[in-house]
Amino acid sequence: MLHQSLSIAQMQQGAWRAAVGAVAMTTVSVLPVFLIGGLAVQISAELGFDPAGLGLLVALYFGVSALASLPCGWIVERYGAGRTSRVAVVGAAVIMTAVAIFASSYAALVAIMLSGAWCNVLAQLSANLTLATSVPASRLGLSFGAKQAAIPISTLLAGAAVPLVALSVGWRWAFVAGAALALAALTVAPSGARPTERIAVPPGERATAALSVIGLAAGLAAAAAGALGVFLVASAVDRGVDPAAAGLTLTMGSIVGLVLRLLHGWLADRRTGGHVAVVAASLVLGAGGLALLAVPGTPALVVGTILAFGLGWAWPGLLQFAVVRLNPSAPAAATSIVQVGVYAGGFLGPVGFGFIAATWSFPAAWLTGSVTMLVAAALMIIGRQMLVAHRNAARTALSLT
Repeated sequence: MLHQSLSIAQMQQGAWRAAVGAVAMTTVSVLPVFLIGGLAVQISAELGFDPAGLGLLVALYFGVSALASLPCGWIVERYGAGRTSRVAVVGAAVIMTAVAIFASSYAALVAIMLSGAWCNVLAQLSANLTLATSVPASRLGLSFGAKQAAIPISTLLAGAAVPLVALSVGWRWAFVAGAALALAALTVAPSGARPTERIAVPPGERATAALSVIGLAAGLAAAAAGALGVFLVASAVDRGVDPAAAGLTLTMGSIVGLVLRLLHGWLADRRTGGHVAVVAASLVLGAGGLALLAVPGTPALVVGTILAFGLGWAWPGLLQFAVVRLNPSAPAAATSIVQVGVYAGGFLGPVGFGFIAATWSFPAAWLTGSVTMLVAAALMIIGRQMLVAHRNAARTALSLT
């Protein structure tokens, strides 16, 4: 009995360490690009680029991430989460150090950031494999929600770096601090031990076609929602909202998004299935939020922000959880297919939104995003139906062997 109690305690401790490590890895690996955004005023004043240059840098960063996703998925499956997570975290530290020392021009900054985009991808997929193989199934949904909550945590860290570091000792020291934080995250990186239990999966090929459709849906959804953090304040001010109120609304949206990502995961652990359908429903409601952002007035802005952030941009953790549950034999490779779409959406979304807003208006851009998110919801349902059909076919084939 004592031995059994010790074993349970060790498993719980291992699951807790895995969850903490996944959040830490995700936070520090995505920190470089959020530091660029948070410190854009100080960096651009020294290196001489405008908001368009910032948008191009971020778009290219996610474009490179999309190209790196599939190869990184294979690498994580081949070498394990222990090695790859450490490589990713050290790589992020090197990139932030390089920005602090060598970013003497806009071209140099772009080159350094693009050369390190793979660090974020590798860390994300390593974290997915760590959670899939180390956290009990009853807590897996919440762990993925916590992992995705690392994104707004990175945003908050980048925002805090402005008054605490950039305005006192200079923006370069903020990147030095970020590098130190990344190296500190190595203390909670996964050990790399192989799992003692893997979920059984029927024989047959991975549902690549279904995952590709879901990845396309995720890309469209990410393109529509990704404009929120970049353009929400500018859009609100353009419609006559006080800048301070617009900024507070953005902060509120970030907090709502963080809480809802955790809630999505907590609820997922209490369902037996239907997770992709929940993602699709969230996208439909999120589309309503984006449409409200095209309506003048503060009430529409507040409600639209809550729906857009809380539902339209709180689904990535739930979707990754669903993909891992449906593809337990190769979770990193499976989620890498979906992440291609997410990163591609991060590349195309801000560029497309900015073009529509500049050519026509902010309301036209928000309405376009709303329609895009509705299309993403429809594709998510189609992808789910394809996954179900694939699973049923695999079960039939297994019963005949």
